[in-house]
Amino acid sequence: MTLPNLAPDVELAARLFDTLRERSFDGVGITREAYGPGERMAHALVRAEAEALGLEARSDPVGNLYLTLPGTDRAAKRVVLGSHLDSVQQGGNFDGAAGVLAGLATVAGMKRAGFVPGRDVTVMAIRAEEAGAWFPTSYPGSRGALGLLKPEELQVKRMDSGRTLAEHMREEGFDPGFVEAGKRELTPDNTAAFVELHIEQGPVLEAEGLPVGIVTGIPGSRRLRAARVLGEYNHSGGTPRKYRRDAAIALAELAAKLDEYWCELDAQGRVLVCTFCTMATTAEAGFTKIAGEAEFMLDVRSVDVSNCDLMFDRLHALVAAIEARRGVRFELGAEGGSKASPMDAGVQAGLLKAAASLGISHKAMASGGGHDAAAFAQAGIPAGMVFVRNQNGSHNPREAMRIEDFAAATAVVSRFVQDISQ
Repeated sequence: MTLPNLAPDVELAARLFDTLRERSFDGVGITREAYGPGERMAHALVRAEAEALGLEARSDPVGNLYLTLPGTDRAAKRVVLGSHLDSVQQGGNFDGAAGVLAGLATVAGMKRAGFVPGRDVTVMAIRAEEAGAWFPTSYPGSRGALGLLKPEELQVKRMDSGRTLAEHMREEGFDPGFVEAGKRELTPDNTAAFVELHIEQGPVLEAEGLPVGIVTGIPGSRRLRAARVLGEYNHSGGTPRKYRRDAAIALAELAAKLDEYWCELDAQGRVLVCTFCTMATTAEAGFTKIAGEAEFMLDVRSVDVSNCDLMFDRLHALVAAIEARRGVRFELGAEGGSKASPMDAGVQAGLLKAAASLGISHKAMASGGGHDAAAFAQAGIPAGMVFVRNQNGSHNPREAMRIEDFAAATAVVSRFVQDISQ
């Protein structure tokens, strides 16, 4: 049975968005450092609001915050709603925070309506999702709670401070020994589902005039972070073309031909993205020099990782051909990446049903970026995501999610929780 008066407290969320912006504006955008002052401030703000609502509040040993509305059956598996509160440097105000505040608005609406769920509903503020901007590892907060963070990852160093993840955890009052001991806070035995609301980080929903997306999966990736092309420095005026070993032109050819191949795969209906995140000559290059070295980073992503494999197969073939023709040498360096994470079919169905029952326009769609929901899926916990239409992309100060779209997406989450909690 659904309750017509069970509406999320969107006004509370709107007020907290404003406060977060005021307290973390850096003069250009928003900065909330992972395991640093900005994230600490955001966690304290959200915890104070939750305690004022009468929610149970606690943090786990790696710093994740849990804000719980008790259900009638405290022994039943809980439903977890949440996302992260850290940000990239000079980012936007909604990336991550929207998911935490949607969860808080959902349980606040339940409290206001006098609705007691059949199981605990917990809002989770996850630490350090934007680890790529701060630490060279992925999802240390959620993976720390799920028992997936490896002890050696505690020694990675934050890019701005040069100090380790373990040191930053201890500085914030937490215990990296929890990870070293292989302990877990969340398991399939105590968690029925995890749902993460997040702004869409691309233009699809805006372009199609839809406020809400139901995510089908989070992509896997294959990545090169420290690749380079080695050629030969020479005089730009005195060296004819046939004597050149131009690293910049070799890299440009690689990028152009990989883009052409992406176009072919796209025409075949294969969904992926291929991005040269950086392409640059080195400091030794000058105005009168042929570039003897060039550096690049490459990021290939798809929910179907076989698409990534096709791109890398073509990459290696192109590298060999370009080396032979241009007299250069590619050093691709260590390859990184991540597994694809399909969202749980049952959670997807429940979210789609909730959106349809509320008459909210929506579409099923794959995520382009990585999210904490991927870690939950990999830990065997049924996970799902709801995207909110968002203008001007993400990871920049111009994020412009409309509060009415946030309200629609949060209503979908609220209805899903009501349905699963009875």
